[in-house]
Amino acid sequence: MGDLLLVRHGETEWSLSGRHTGSTDIPLTENGREQARRLAPLIASFHISAAFVSPMQRARETARLAGFEGARVDADLCEWDYGGYEGVTTVEIHRARPDWFLFDDGVAPGPPEHPGESPGQVGARAERMLAKIDAALAEVQGSVAVFSHGHFLRVLTARRLGLPAEDGALFQLATGTVSRLSTEHRRHVVAGWNVRPAS
Repeated sequence: MGDLLLVRHGETEWSLSGRHTGSTDIPLTENGREQARRLAPLIASFHISAAFVSPMQRARETARLAGFEGARVDADLCEWDYGGYEGVTTVEIHRARPDWFLFDDGVAPGPPEHPGESPGQVGARAERMLAKIDAALAEVQGSVAVFSHGHFLRVLTARRLGLPAEDGALFQLATGTVSRLSTEHRRHVVAGWNVRPAS
């Protein structure tokens, strides 16, 4: 079985300022576009036979600039639905809730179209995505790449390793990076994390 490459999209204005960006569909900054372009040779060094991408433009643009124009769009790769915390920074949240931590506490309720997700709900979505990834890995000879978002990919990693969704907190993930999940002795392992191309 091939590896699973996790690609976090490039920088956006909101990722730069620390604003929670779930459903807000904002583009990459010019630096974010450059991050995505620089990922192309790194990802090309792996034998990628299938690719999936979040429908959000920041992920789709990253995939395109990294050489994966035809990646399969899948809504299960969307970022955590932050509900009432959409567009709000952690610093701002801590003014009202000093002990708040996303992976433990989830988010404040939002509007009906974006009510927010609990860690368990994000974990269930990650498991659905992993089932699709495993089906793709079973059909191809190489590896699978997914282009998605920081908090969602952290939860996906935790579930891949058999950890609870909340343990996504253990996997810090920067914009414009590639991480690799592989297997060793038939167990899922982290083979590379938060890798940026050499300058």
